[in-house]
Amino acid sequence: MREVLTELMEAWRADEVVGVGTVVGTQRSAPRPPGAAMLVMADGSAVGSVSGGCVEGAVYELAETVVADGTPVLQRFGYSDDEAFAVGLTCGGIIDIFVEPVSTKTFPELERLAEDVHEGRPVAIATVIEHPDPAWVGRRLIVRPDSVEGTLGLERADAAVADDARGLLAAGASHVVTYGPEGERMDTGMRVFVSSFQPPPRMIVFGAIDFAAAVASQGKLLGYEVTVCDARPVFATRARFPGADDVVVSWPHHYLQREIEADRIDNRTVICVLTHDPKFDVPVLDLALRLEGSHQPAFVGAMGSRKTHDDRLERLREAGLTDEHLDRLSSPIGLDLGGRTPEETAVSVAAEIIAQRWGGSGERLTETTSRVHR
Repeated sequence: MREVLTELMEAWRADEVVGVGTVVGTQRSAPRPPGAAMLVMADGSAVGSVSGGCVEGAVYELAETVVADGTPVLQRFGYSDDEAFAVGLTCGGIIDIFVEPVSTKTFPELERLAEDVHEGRPVAIATVIEHPDPAWVGRRLIVRPDSVEGTLGLERADAAVADDARGLLAAGASHVVTYGPEGERMDTGMRVFVSSFQPPPRMIVFGAIDFAAAVASQGKLLGYEVTVCDARPVFATRARFPGADDVVVSWPHHYLQREIEADRIDNRTVICVLTHDPKFDVPVLDLALRLEGSHQPAFVGAMGSRKTHDDRLERLREAGLTDEHLDRLSSPIGLDLGGRTPEETAVSVAAEIIAQRWGGSGERLTETTSRVHR
């Protein structure tokens, strides 16, 4: 919903009813992840996407029906010989889409939720998408780390769903959780979609070189909040890195230590060390690779030649790092794409980050047999 929240809020404040289709579940090669949303506005326009174009037409018609009668609907779209042409989902995937009418009447908490998302405060929406009693469908909780807003109808159900939603929120995950009709654990009947909104993940680029500008641009394209850090003020300037969210003049390991102490390094953080200078990269890698638990970054990579890499490993071992620590290091950083320019190199770095995040092989899709969308 994050991608369409601005347009949704404009309609909400204008007291219009909007049909909102949200991807709540996927199987096999579904093209959009859970949480992707499409709006059907009061003027008939459509905003956003739930399938990259495969089933938008069918969802549009369903949203018009939902707005007209006010009843939320959970609909599955999947490939088969009979229905492939009808809805266009020829990729072989299956997607579950929950379509609901949204207005000031049906979603009075939306403005405060939008403020949380805009300000980067963690918040989750837990929506009943399936229940034996149709009256429950569409009920929701707004779950924050320290509060719960709304009710599903029973205290027992509220407690169970809020507890699970907080766990998913902490992980930044969005998916369906199943309960008994009254919130019973290890039972079925009620399905709840939890959509988590966390601040954007961070990418920290150490080394204000020409490659860093390209890597920072790729990071922004992937949705990261990007910081460029270098100890040399002549290089670490806003003019050289206009696309970065922040440009910091500091010794890399000093800056990283401050961010750790401020609890701003987590399991979604990406660290790219591009300094090419042992006095900068060894201390910051020594610190980054030792991080454990909730502070352990999702990715730590370092740029350099094979010779630089071998020298760096020797220096890091002398600093006391073990093979277990060094196994966390991606060096030389990036996938083998054969690139030469900073921009091409940045694409290879971004490709490795994506592959590690989602478990991709890095092989050409034409040479693989696994499904395209993992």
